[in-house]
Amino acid sequence: MNLSLRNRVATSFSLAAAVVILLAFIVFYHLNNLNKEIESITDRSNKVTLITDEVRISAVQILKNQRRILTKKPTPEMVERILNLCESFTSQLQRLDAHYDEPEVKKIIGQMLSYTDSLKVILSKASLFHRNNIGMTSIGELADKILDAFSEFQDIQYYQNVEREEKIKSIINETKRKMMITLIIAFLWTIILGLVIPGKIALPFKKIKDAIRELQDCNFDVSIYYSQDDEIGEIAQEMNKMIHSFKKFEELRADKIVVENRKFDVLANMVKRPVLLANAKGELMYMNNQIYQLLQVQSEDTIGKVMTDSIIPQCIIETYELAIKRRSKIENQEIKIAKRDETKKSDKEVGDKISVKVDIEGDEADAAEQSEEAEEVIEYVYEGYASVIPIRGRESSLDYYLMVMTKEVQAS
Repeated sequence: MNLSLRNRVATSFSLAAAVVILLAFIVFYHLNNLNKEIESITDRSNKVTLITDEVRISAVQILKNQRRILTKKPTPEMVERILNLCESFTSQLQRLDAHYDEPEVKKIIGQMLSYTDSLKVILSKASLFHRNNIGMTSIGELADKILDAFSEFQDIQYYQNVEREEKIKSIINETKRKMMITLIIAFLWTIILGLVIPGKIALPFKKIKDAIRELQDCNFDVSIYYSQDDEIGEIAQEMNKMIHSFKKFEELRADKIVVENRKFDVLANMVKRPVLLANAKGELMYMNNQIYQLLQVQSEDTIGKVMTDSIIPQCIIETYELAIKRRSKIENQEIKIAKRDETKKSDKEVGDKISVKVDIEGDEADAAEQSEEAEEVIEYVYEGYASVIPIRGRESSLDYYLMVMTKEVQAS
C-alpha cells in the first residue's frame, strides 16, 4: 500500500489518537466496574444496617414490654402492644434474612423467628392474665433467647463488616492492578509506535541525506532507491536526475582537464626549457621532458610527492620554499644542478676534507686549499637561473607555482 507522506503522517496521528481513546475507554471501564462493585456492596451494607437498627429497636421494645408484664399485672393493651411489636419484629427479620446467603446467619435469624413465634403463642393464651402460672417464666426465657440470638447475630455482622472492608480493598487493588497492566501495555505499544512509525517516515530522508554526503565527497556513482510514488518519491527521482547531471558534468570536466593537461604538456615541451609545477604543499604536479632528462628521474619518483622526500636538487627546493613562503614571484634565482654520481662523490670528498681539517687543527691554509680542490671536482650538468610564477587560487592552499629555468638572466 503506497501512502503519501501526508497520509502517513495523518495515519500516525490517527493511530496515536486511537491508542489514547482506547486507553481512556479501558480506564473508564475499570473505574466504572470498581464504582459498581463498591456501590453494590455499600448499598447492601446500608440496607442491612438500616434493617439491623430496626431489629435492634424492636428487640429492645419487646424486652422492655416483657419486663413490664413480668413486674406488673398484664393488661390487654400491654399484650396487644407486645404482639404488634412481635409482628413488626418478625417482618424485619424476614427482610433481613433476604439479604443474607450464609447458612450461619440464616440459622440465627431462623432461631429468632421461632422464638418470636413462640412468644406470640404464649402471649395469645388467656391464662397469661393469671400471674401464678408457668407462662410468665416462658415469656422471660424467650425474650432472653431472642436477645442472645440478636447479640450473636451482631457479632457475625461485625466480622462480616470487616470482611466487607477487606473485599472493598481487594477490589480496589485488583482494579489498580488491571489499570497498571493496561497502562504498561499502552506504554509499550506507544514505544513500539514511536520507534516504528518515525523510522518509516524518516528512512527516505536518511537515504537522501546519505546521497548528499556522497555527493559532497565527489562520489557521483550513488543513487537513491525509493519505490513508493509519493512526495518523497518525487524528490528522490529529481535527486537521481541531478546526480546523473552531476556525473555527466564531472566526466566532461575530467575530459576537459585531460585535454588541457595535454595542451600544457605540449606547450611546456615546446619552450625547450626545464619547466616544473608544484602546489602550495610543496608537492610536484608536473615536469616536462627537459627536466626529466636533466635530472634523470622517472615520474613515479617525483610526481605527487613532496619535493623534500624526493631526489629533487636542493637549490630547486629552496627556490620553491621561498616562493611559497612569500606567495610572490621569484626571478633569476641561481640554479646549479650537479651530476648525480659526482654529487655523491663530492659529498664524500668534502667529508673527508672536513675530517682532515678536524684532525689537523690550526692548519687553516691546508684546509682552505682542500676545500677549493673539493669545489673544483664538482661537475654541474646545469647552471642557470630560475623564475617562479605563482598561480593564485581562491585560497592560499589552492595556489600553484610554475618554475621556468633558463641559461641566461631574464629581464624583468
